[in-house]
Amino acid sequence: MKEIGTLGEQLVARWLQLRDYQLLESNWRCRWGEIDLIALERTSGAIAFVEVKTRSDRNWDLDGLLAINISKQQKLIKTASIFLNQHPALAENPCRFDVGLVSYQPSDPHLENVDLEVAQIDQIEIGQTVVIHPYQLTIRDYLIAAFD
Repeated sequence: MKEIGTLGEQLVARWLQLRDYQLLESNWRCRWGEIDLIALERTSGAIAFVEVKTRSDRNWDLDGLLAINISKQQKLIKTASIFLNQHPALAENPCRFDVGLVSYQPSDPHLENVDLEVAQIDQIEIGQTVVIHPYQLTIRDYLIAAFD
């Protein structure tokens, strides 16, 4: 069974790819922290440092938005700075911090056993439920430039 957080990150990564982003890194780590996704928006050349929060339908923190407090933002900014220092060719690109909010619930056991892989998805919209057995996942929101 795949970890639900990983599925949420994979779903947001696929959503970005379908919108002409090039995925540069996933789960990029340094001593200060981790960035879930780092993607290059091909049309603008902007680098999106993406934090993905995956929550059950009935959650207490606005689908994960409340978990991205000032302390978390500062860690992400420091981690992104280290990434850019290690990749000087990207340091002049405009950068931003995006947030992907994903909700999930167990899939209906009466549905056929759908074993769709995230990479097979050819269309995803905000609010659209995708069944990746044994879960139903929905990108609830994608906040561009959620914080500076």
